[in-house]
Amino acid sequence: MTSTAPRQRRTQEERSTATRERLLDATIDCLIEFGYAGTTVARIADRAGVTRGAQVHHYPTKADLVLAALRHLVAKQVQASVDELPRLQRTNDIVGATLEMLWRIHRGPLFAAIVELWVAARTDPELAAHVGELEPIVTMAVPDLLQGRVAEYLADPVVRNGLYLAMDVMRGLVVSTWHLEPAQVEARWRRAKKQLRPMFPDLDL
Repeated sequence: MTSTAPRQRRTQEERSTATRERLLDATIDCLIEFGYAGTTVARIADRAGVTRGAQVHHYPTKADLVLAALRHLVAKQVQASVDELPRLQRTNDIVGATLEMLWRIHRGPLFAAIVELWVAARTDPELAAHVGELEPIVTMAVPDLLQGRVAEYLADPVVRNGLYLAMDVMRGLVVSTWHLEPAQVEARWRRAKKQLRPMFPDLDL
């Protein structure tokens, strides 16, 4: 007869952390699926599988919950970018690889959620202040985390301004092509990238 070790019960802090994670993930899902106006605290709590009381305990207002969720997603995206840095620094075309990484970020859930908040923030000063604080973090996280010659190159004002312009192009593309098929959006990005790439001087590694 074999015996198994008793399953260790989670601590209150572990349970609270798990509840917060579910609420934050559910908030992002709702922002993407229903937009900011359709993201209600009741809908979030239902999707997260928690009670309204638990939701209010951790995040008293919708604004608290949405902003915490955005910070949560930004942290995840920055970590994903950090994980890609070794591959990025091994490439022969650091500018091309950086542009592609930034494009993937803008095509992902973070930017979709940010767009929803941008629209809502136009008439909500409190939300506008927080969105303005968070939005730049992820877009320039990759260049700022690089080291050595690559970091020096991307720190050059000409190169950095080129990246900002490229991100403006990416944002315009994403926002204006919601209705198109993914292949059509990618085709437009390839065309835009071809025009953007000559703006950047070659990097001699």
